[in-house]
Amino acid sequence: MLPVRCALVLCVSLLFPMSARADNELAVQIEAVTNGTNYRHAHWGILVIDAESGETLYAQNPDHLFLPASTTKLYSCSAALAALGADHPFETPVYSRGTVTEGRLSGDLILVAQGDVTLGGRTDAGGRMAFTDYDHTYANGNTKAELTATDPLAGLKSLARQIAADGIHHIQGDVLIDDRLFARSRGSGSGPSVLTPIVVNDNVVDIVVTPADEAGKPAGVRMRPETAFVQMDAQVDTVEEAKPLRVDVRPAGPHGFAVRGQIPAKAKPIVRIYALNDPTLFARALFIETLRHEGVNVAASPLQPPGVELPDKGRYTKMTRVALFTSPPFSEVIKVTLKVSHNLYASTLPLLIAAKNGQRRLADGLHWQRTFLKDLGVDVESISFAGGAGGANADAVTPRATVQLLRALSKRSDYKALHDGLPILGVDGTLADIIAADSPARGKVYAKTGTLSWDDVMNGRTLLTSKALAGTMTAASGRSLILALYVNGVPLPKGVTSLREAKVLGRLCEIIYQHAP
Repeated sequence: MLPVRCALVLCVSLLFPMSARADNELAVQIEAVTNGTNYRHAHWGILVIDAESGETLYAQNPDHLFLPASTTKLYSCSAALAALGADHPFETPVYSRGTVTEGRLSGDLILVAQGDVTLGGRTDAGGRMAFTDYDHTYANGNTKAELTATDPLAGLKSLARQIAADGIHHIQGDVLIDDRLFARSRGSGSGPSVLTPIVVNDNVVDIVVTPADEAGKPAGVRMRPETAFVQMDAQVDTVEEAKPLRVDVRPAGPHGFAVRGQIPAKAKPIVRIYALNDPTLFARALFIETLRHEGVNVAASPLQPPGVELPDKGRYTKMTRVALFTSPPFSEVIKVTLKVSHNLYASTLPLLIAAKNGQRRLADGLHWQRTFLKDLGVDVESISFAGGAGGANADAVTPRATVQLLRALSKRSDYKALHDGLPILGVDGTLADIIAADSPARGKVYAKTGTLSWDDVMNGRTLLTSKALAGTMTAASGRSLILALYVNGVPLPKGVTSLREAKVLGRLCEIIYQHAP
């Protein structure tokens, strides 16, 4: 009879052949991280598979539910691509209601919102939508946000110029925005949250703060876009270089805000935002001001709500269309949504799906999304969503469901639009800076990240409720992988941010890249 130890070794050899023992090194390396002292109160969910065969290379709690944070966007973006199509353009028309005599419109001008979430405000000279790795919608509370080098009013300017070219130079009636495409809703996650079919500059005013030449002088503060509709009261001091940056934006009245704080001399300009509670009135005011700037006199005031009602929707066929703005293809929206984890766009996607199917509510779009995911082969009983962006209380997924989703999507014709929009590890978007520049895994992972945290007021710290990463990898072996990494429930020590866990996920990607057989 074999000694007990030899028998155990023999059993292990029989149960785990050579290829599996190679896999075990992967497990040892991963679990050296996930079993660390920082995670004694947390729980991990990980699944790594071969993209072609579906073989599981590593699994840890793959069927447990986790808060997905912004990996939710993989589900909403794929459903929206299926519903609308990667090449779908948004066409925003403007109609005249009334008669035009000698350049004078005796009636109203009506812009009919069609759900274009950028309205030209991110489109660059090449016809693509621009983004920065740190989007302006996340500007409040960090110093890295940057503005794109684009014109937030580009769509409105195009429409206004067409109207002037059409011979309308005076509008005696009103200017209206028809925002009835879908029901107004609220999104989840940080940043602007009011969801309407009309979006200009992500429904925010950008606030750019620039220090003066020397300490003791007022800092420069400007708005983008500038509009009389929003009032700003700014008092920001320029202080010595060694002093801390502190700039806060506080609401002041229905359409106004105050900017207070200090910025060190020689610091780079910083961005803050003020989100509008009524995007429709904001867009209307900007449209009136843009029309005037393009030489069209408008009698209506941008500071007052419209004084006339919208027509029945069926009446547009009997009106004259005087302008039309066409967006870049929908794949560009998907790209920006995924690269910067844009909550406003992602939250709007289920509503666009609903509108495509003749419905108006957020729930309608999510019900359609469920049907799409089920037909795709995703175990819909193992997931739960209450929105499109991540961060809703009812959002939950399993690592297995996310891997199922990605593997099934890889076989679809519209997968390229989704994959090309994913952040690239060490290169761009939300994965730009979580590994070293010389990491061998740089450029080998295309994945969506997610972060969800809350203030632990009692302990004066942050509770990282979810940090996540899900996507594809080309391993050092040349093997194509699909992976989903989730960690939930991490209490962060005072002064520590979620960037620590972002780098941990980056380290796990490096381990998988190096040790996947």
